[in-house]
Amino acid sequence: MIPMKQLILGGARSGKSSLAERLAKDSGKSVIYIATADASYNDVEMEQRIQHHRNSRPAHWPTIEEPLYLAEQLKQQASADSCLLVDCLSLWLSNCLMQEDKDFWQQQRQQLMQCFATLPGDIILVGNEVGSGIIPLGEINRRFVDETGFLHQALAKHCDRVILTAAGLPLVMKGNPLL
Repeated sequence: MIPMKQLILGGARSGKSSLAERLAKDSGKSVIYIATADASYNDVEMEQRIQHHRNSRPAHWPTIEEPLYLAEQLKQQASADSCLLVDCLSLWLSNCLMQEDKDFWQQQRQQLMQCFATLPGDIILVGNEVGSGIIPLGEINRRFVDETGFLHQALAKHCDRVILTAAGLPLVMKGNPLL
């Protein structure tokens, strides 16, 4: 079976994670969940979000928490008989931007882009679509919005299917329609 790479975008509470989990289940492959949240930045509300995600996915899916070195984790875990679900790219980007080494994000992004197209198996990436709103105040906020957009564009080129979700409804922007 030909590996399927998918990018699912949407706003907060748009249904993107639920859709990604359904597609992972439907793949018929062994699912590995890669969570990118960094517990050191969490507050009570973020802990509740993480718990919601933990509760929503099947308990038998192995979960790997990787807030920074996503490309390395993908290379280690990808196989022809697996489906990797990464939730989410936006948190990963935030974590990378917060590192003291100002080149860290560019290094990690480059590593992801160098390996992504050749990874075996199915990969489902989830990310927040943040560029549709007002231009935020503050340099780091604008950089986050810009880098998110650049990352999504670059990954979309290598994905077989790109989906935008809103109000729990998927809109396939690239690739085969959902069944």
